[in-house]
Amino acid sequence: MKLHYCFSLFLITISSVAYGQGNVLKKTLNSSSLHRPKASLSTDYYHRKCPDAEGIISQKVSAWIKKDPTLAPAIIRLHFHDCALRGCDGSILLNHKGSERSAFESRTLKGFRLIDDIKLELERRCPKTVSCADILTAAARDATILAGGPFWEVPFGRKDGRTSLAREASMVPHGYENITTLLEFIQGIGLDMLDLVALSGSHTVGRSTCHSFMDRLYNFNGTGKPDPSLNVNYLMLLRKRCKRESDLVYLDAITPRTFDTTYYTNLMRKVGLLSTDQSLYSDARTAPFVEAFATQPFLFKSQFAVSMVKLGNVGVLTGSTDKGEIRVNCNYVNAA
Repeated sequence: MKLHYCFSLFLITISSVAYGQGNVLKKTLNSSSLHRPKASLSTDYYHRKCPDAEGIISQKVSAWIKKDPTLAPAIIRLHFHDCALRGCDGSILLNHKGSERSAFESRTLKGFRLIDDIKLELERRCPKTVSCADILTAAARDATILAGGPFWEVPFGRKDGRTSLAREASMVPHGYENITTLLEFIQGIGLDMLDLVALSGSHTVGRSTCHSFMDRLYNFNGTGKPDPSLNVNYLMLLRKRCKRESDLVYLDAITPRTFDTTYYTNLMRKVGLLSTDQSLYSDARTAPFVEAFATQPFLFKSQFAVSMVKLGNVGVLTGSTDKGEIRVNCNYVNAA
């Protein structure tokens, strides 16, 4: 209930900017029902089947991120890519020719070895019980906490999908879409505008290849000029950093290793790295949310937790459906 209350406070805070008072109440009621865990998912799903499951996942995530801090944003991103295509079914983890994971668009994804390590231990302790989809969802929560982000309870009970297609990987946003396109995508998986702005806040940590924004530096939209929405000093810095398209740049130039609201204040200063990031402040529909999150860190973290629960509920396979299974190895579907 705490998250529901914080979410309502957030909507009231921005009502004078983005909504009329009547619409605030309507939005609060609608969104509160949307982010409740699906009836077939439960936070105590493994309490009897595998009581140490969450603890094992948390310990493994902590150990790996301690050795390599870049895994924290990587696991959050991997979870988003999984849920964005076919729902949260672990399809991004399938490692075969023609899978999402094998696609060109997935080449910079990482964190697979961490998930494999968790699965190996869970199979030793609780054979054929904990799904890869649940592992990835919980790992994303734990990675967020280790980066300095909020805690939320993860509802469990997802099954693993058997289908993963490389051609579908291009459907995930690449960093240059406009807000209308992003909204159409996010609404297509059952989320909304507020979720879009909140989940984009994960870019407060992590890095991007220069390939994702190189056009902003030299030839924005084929104009032969840089993106006019880019801070001039930041433009010069990025030109120095991006000698090759494969070079990596922090998504948050100010506090790149801290999960905070600097990402949003960067957008207000025209220091958003990806075109999709900066567009959140350039577009009148999403700018009020950016301003609210930038000035009220508690509200951002509360809403981020709510939106992550909603993301984790997208298109899940549950129950005894013949479309899902509990994979023994996250890389492959079970043998017939």
